[in-house]
Amino acid sequence: MVLFLGIFLLAKGQERVLALDLSDLGINFNNPDRGPQATVDTVRVFVLLTILTLVPAFIILTTSFTRVVVVLSFLRNAMGSPQTPPNQVLMGLALFITMFVMTPVYNDIMDQAVNPFLAEEITQAEALEIGAEPLKAFMLRQTREKDLALFMRAGNLENVENPMDLGLTVIIPAFTISELRLAFSIGFILFLPFLVMDIVVSSILMSMGMFMLPPAMISLPFKLLLFVLVDGWYLVVESLLRGFR
Repeated sequence: MVLFLGIFLLAKGQERVLALDLSDLGINFNNPDRGPQATVDTVRVFVLLTILTLVPAFIILTTSFTRVVVVLSFLRNAMGSPQTPPNQVLMGLALFITMFVMTPVYNDIMDQAVNPFLAEEITQAEALEIGAEPLKAFMLRQTREKDLALFMRAGNLENVENPMDLGLTVIIPAFTISELRLAFSIGFILFLPFLVMDIVVSSILMSMGMFMLPPAMISLPFKLLLFVLVDGWYLVVESLLRGFR
């Protein structure tokens, strides 16, 4: 869709549809004598819209969202109810847990970078550099040295002594694979008690000669009962929150 919008903007560069006030971004469509600048301004808008499409991926991969949503997905499959809770509930819960975890980081970014930039105390480049520091610190706390070293070797950055000096293009993928590894480890632990219950139910059914009765149908109520009795949602969310301290 962004591609079609960019083509539309390029084709309509001379029309009033582009009469937008984007002068703060160095883009001006209101000058009738802009000449070749019209194409440059149109390309800038296209690039800006393209960057906006990457914002969701950037937010997902630089926050706790990845670990939370993967663990909750494993939990749902381990209980044998792949459609319950629904995806909307699962994503909503993961989103609000992420907001809770990332609030201190975003507060630091607001105080150190955004508010001074809005007050014209620092430049845009300084705001971007300062604002990246709390985000880097958060991600590096959760990133394994092995994963970080992988991308440092691949990028010929082995001579960098302070990880905070690394760019986001190095820290983000290292942080992501560290989060995925930890999420899969938690998922394995979550599967174990439910797997044991499935094995016990299956053995009982086989000993009774009920070969045609699906063990998952019988074990599901017991798994749900076990999960409720141990207050499973509390334990899972508590372990996720403790992991980001």
